[in-house]
Amino acid sequence: MAGLDQARAFVPLGIAVLTVSDTRTLADDRSGDTLAERLTQAGHRLAARAIVPDDVEAIRVQVREWAADPAVDVVITTGGTGFTGRDVTPEALEPLFEKRMDGFSAIFHRISYDKIGTSTLQSRATAGVVKATYVFVLPGSPGACRDAWDGILAAQLDYRHRPCNFVEIMPRLDEHLKRGSISPAAAPPAGA
Repeated sequence: MAGLDQARAFVPLGIAVLTVSDTRTLADDRSGDTLAERLTQAGHRLAARAIVPDDVEAIRVQVREWAADPAVDVVITTGGTGFTGRDVTPEALEPLFEKRMDGFSAIFHRISYDKIGTSTLQSRATAGVVKATYVFVLPGSPGACRDAWDGILAAQLDYRHRPCNFVEIMPRLDEHLKRGSISPAAAPPAGA
């Protein structure tokens, strides 16, 4: 049965928040604020926070930098998941995924459907693993960030969550790299 195992200690993670926007600043980044508040209230550490423009290379540079930082366990991006010409966050990050987390998108859309109905189709939320770092790609609205955190991430980023959670498998995320079976540089692009 799902729930918290109170016999286990909470394990705080270092979580970086990246807002992808051509127009937002830290002063008016409500989605980034929503994520930062929720993760710190849960007991995690805000490891870093930044805003980059809707630009594939700028997004990749920031996420690669954080994925290489041992103080960052998780990256959550917000913005750039729609269908306009400037919405390029999935295109920027999915090719970096060593492992794709298809279930994240499915569950996110299930939760979102209950709130906004078929409008959830306008989001290309996605997730995966980059260099043993979880990367979650969320829409740019505060409501979508709340839904993803409250409905998925709060539980899966809590070591006490049962029957399983992302934290307990973190030490094993890079096994394929240690064995040499796949190198991130040689990994085929997503969808190939």
